[in-house]
Amino acid sequence: MKRHSTGNTWTHRAAGLARGTLASVVVAACAISVPALAAKGGVEKPELKFGFIKLTDMVPLAVAYEKGYFEDEGLFVTLEAQANWKVLLDRVISGELDGAHMLAGQPIGATIGYGTKADVITAFSMDLNGNGITVSNAVMERLKEKLPRQADGKPVHPVKAEYLKAVVDDYKKEGKPFKMGMVFPVSTHNYELRYWLASGGMNPGYYAPLRGDTAGQINADVLLSVTPPPQMPATMEAGTIDGYCVGEPWNQQAVFKGIGAPVITDYEIQANNPEKVFGVTQGWSDQNPNTHKAVVKALIRAGYWLDAESNKNRKEAAKMISASNYVGADYKVIANSMTGTFEYEKGDVRQVPDFNVFFRYHATYPFYSDAIWYLTQMRRWGQIAEYKPDSWYMEIAKKVYRPDIYAAAAKELIAEGKMKASDFPDFDKETGFKPPQKDFIDGVTYDGTQPNAYIDSFKIGLKGKDTVK
Repeated sequence: MKRHSTGNTWTHRAAGLARGTLASVVVAACAISVPALAAKGGVEKPELKFGFIKLTDMVPLAVAYEKGYFEDEGLFVTLEAQANWKVLLDRVISGELDGAHMLAGQPIGATIGYGTKADVITAFSMDLNGNGITVSNAVMERLKEKLPRQADGKPVHPVKAEYLKAVVDDYKKEGKPFKMGMVFPVSTHNYELRYWLASGGMNPGYYAPLRGDTAGQINADVLLSVTPPPQMPATMEAGTIDGYCVGEPWNQQAVFKGIGAPVITDYEIQANNPEKVFGVTQGWSDQNPNTHKAVVKALIRAGYWLDAESNKNRKEAAKMISASNYVGADYKVIANSMTGTFEYEKGDVRQVPDFNVFFRYHATYPFYSDAIWYLTQMRRWGQIAEYKPDSWYMEIAKKVYRPDIYAAAAKELIAEGKMKASDFPDFDKETGFKPPQKDFIDGVTYDGTQPNAYIDSFKIGLKGKDTVK
């Protein structure tokens, strides 16, 4: 059964019924009662409320709801949009939400005590890629004076950060700060934006939590600050920031509104980088282990549906989440990236088939190496203020990322005939570490088994036992 508490609830349910979707407004309207549902698979808590932010990559939750995958597991789910990432995390920790669409860095940051301290875990990775970096029209005009061109006269993409550095240097000469937005201090967007800027020789700034400095602007060439995703285009249009890193549809929205231009996608910064996860507290999972497994089962099926048969369902998915109770953006804006294309400027549409990945490449599996990459970036920029041995990184990764729960859910789906063993990693052999990854824009190879060697390999950033003075 399904329940929404976001906007236009009744209208949306009626539309769902018209599409043939099973949608129940109250338990009494169904032949199956909540107690009967609770008995399925030993589910401890059938009534659930999940939070999300209005971004394209919340779509696995919408699909699991609309396609009845939650229902199949005996789950009575409410999906509720949240104001921002902090509110979302706080409500999961307080128990107001049972779980949520989270930034991959949020369970990690909470567990190590960066910001709110709490034991938050994830057993499901929601997607790979899906972000972009956009600059204002004024910045783009300056960039075009410096960028190489293709034979057709359009700028070469991806745009390397060294070209933006020339613009930033011009701003400095003019006595103006260069400001960019990102969505949260432990967001992929923050780390991707910092990674890209540093690859072009710019220092994005350091954090110094031991002295109470959490702005992340110490020694910065570019000043980064937090802006909620849906507010990014308007904040840039107002001139408060000169650019931003955000997920879709808010890069494409800048193009559609004619206020800015994306310069690079995160796929081009780090190919197939982990993006969002589904997070719950450790306490909630301990109290509701069968419920947690059931939720993961439903989300796995949603991810599979989204990538099935060369993304054939993406247009349907884009239409689904264009509704106001989900992302609430124009279908064309959402479909632009969801269907494998990306528009850099009006009329400059290019193929980016893996801009959004929801299942292939084992996208839904919670790899330890993904968690450790986030920790290395937290250390690089000072959020982890002091040196930690390699063993510490492994300990935190295993505490937060739970492939054991994922494997249990996947094995049940295989046994039920809903999925095939070949859809998943070989659970008997899987170590949780991807092979060394070489597809970074700066050419640096990432090996998750050697986090300190990786941190030390960067030209810009803290190394070894460095601290921010």
